[in-house]
Amino acid sequence: MADYQDTPAITKAKEEIITTDYSYAERDIILYNLGIGATETQLQWTFEGDDEFSALPTFGVIPQLSASSSLSLDWLPNFNPAKLLHGEQYLSIKAPIPTSGILVNSARVLEVLDKGNAAAVTTIVETREKNSGELIFENQSTVFIRGSGGFRGKRTGNDRGAASASNTPPERTPDAIIEEATHNIQAALYRLSGDFNPLHILPEFAAIAGFDKPILHGLCSMGIAGKHVLQAFGPFQDMKVRFTGVVYPGETLVTTMWKEESKVIFTTTAKERGVVVLASAGASLKTKATSAKL
Repeated sequence: MADYQDTPAITKAKEEIITTDYSYAERDIILYNLGIGATETQLQWTFEGDDEFSALPTFGVIPQLSASSSLSLDWLPNFNPAKLLHGEQYLSIKAPIPTSGILVNSARVLEVLDKGNAAAVTTIVETREKNSGELIFENQSTVFIRGSGGFRGKRTGNDRGAASASNTPPERTPDAIIEEATHNIQAALYRLSGDFNPLHILPEFAAIAGFDKPILHGLCSMGIAGKHVLQAFGPFQDMKVRFTGVVYPGETLVTTMWKEESKVIFTTTAKERGVVVLASAGASLKTKATSAKL
């Protein structure tokens, strides 16, 4: 059988590179930390004058938003942005996170899969410190576009290491479980970090999408789970999640964690409905050799 060949449209899409700047200050770090549930007593995350003031590690998904969302998907057959679902997110933290500065993002299409009734598009964004050029974050985002499959494309993705790991929970008692109630204002607060999709604030827009009310951002749920991993096991250098269900602001998130050597495998559930909202999820813990203050 001949090797799979990208279509000309996919080849052209992979050649497009989008670059954007992201400027931020300590205020933006605090706003993000508050958006994923940091409290007024956790001064290392909410008071810029604290000796240990830092960004929670999943802040790394924020600077890249403008770049990843600027990549065009119009080349897909029957593309309809209303049928786009955020499927997976991978974040790799390459260096200590500055608490202010200017970052530069470089985004491109990494992989395009034909799932029959949908297309799966994975983009990759590298985020660097503007002055030094130091790589700070790498993000890989996979979106599913319903109705855009059937173009006789590649069906199975490449092994992308931690970014595509299955992260199957072991059949044993978990090592840690953390519960956290979200707030009714959680989505309204989190959107101020840069994701202004009306799905998360307008009831009428959420209704069109088939939801009873506005839903919480998937990346907010990821951030809350990342905070739980950090609290239970310490700093991590990467995190991957699959978004498998929605969260309504005000629901309780339960993160169940298993430590397997230097990796934490976890699931996150919306407690009130018993729905798993983050699956195939894992985080690689920092080792002593690579540890650095976040």
